[in-house]
Amino acid sequence: MKIITLNANGIRAAERKGLFPWLSHQQADFVCIQETKAQLHQLPPAQFMPQGYHYFQADAEKKGYSGVAILSRHQPLTVEYGLGFDEFDREGRWLSVEMSHLIVASLYIPSGSSKDSRQAFKYICMDHIEAKIRQLNQQTKPFIICADWNIAHKKIDIKNWKANQKNSGFLPEERAWISKLLNEHQLTDTFREVNQEEHQYSWWSNRGQAWQNNTGWRLDYHLSSPHFKNKVLGADIYKEERFSDHAPVIIDYQSN
Repeated sequence: MKIITLNANGIRAAERKGLFPWLSHQQADFVCIQETKAQLHQLPPAQFMPQGYHYFQADAEKKGYSGVAILSRHQPLTVEYGLGFDEFDREGRWLSVEMSHLIVASLYIPSGSSKDSRQAFKYICMDHIEAKIRQLNQQTKPFIICADWNIAHKKIDIKNWKANQKNSGFLPEERAWISKLLNEHQLTDTFREVNQEEHQYSWWSNRGQAWQNNTGWRLDYHLSSPHFKNKVLGADIYKEERFSDHAPVIIDYQSN
């Protein structure tokens, strides 16, 4: 079972850069996209809804902003749009599909870098996401949350960690929350199950020479229920082509 997650930084821009021909070669079972920046009615099916996939999207009310999507090879039993937290849901930040054997979610956590009020909102969203994870843990079906978490967890996950300790995305409180999800809530960072190397980043600033110098952050994770802890067959961050300021994170799982 192959699952890909990507913050597209605008699905229409990513399509123009060749995202969908690349996806057709990947033959993933699920593709989770964050920051679609488009309303569903703005996306012609021929370009954005490949044959062989069921396509679902949770839109932000504000046009050209946020939004998450999932492409699934199989028709879900149910689709969940939002967490029931209105301010978060109006920004189109949670979408999940429930299959007979699995739940897959696409999540886009807010950035807090623009102003203090957005960082405060980020913390409120984190509380609601944690409550959702508690709920998922109370049922028996395995799950995988694919997300732009907008948090680099450890020093290994960010190039300039010393300079960023007081910046949103690498604050001690944010990093402790990811640790809490992994430890107290027993989630698995499936990429790190098989890849402990340094300099494995999924986002690069558009400022300066960040991409060229690999001055990046690992912000895009698959966090799974314990079921998948020993079932990760391979993990890759695809950087041969650039569809976005983020890179696709591809993980292959043992499906049974």
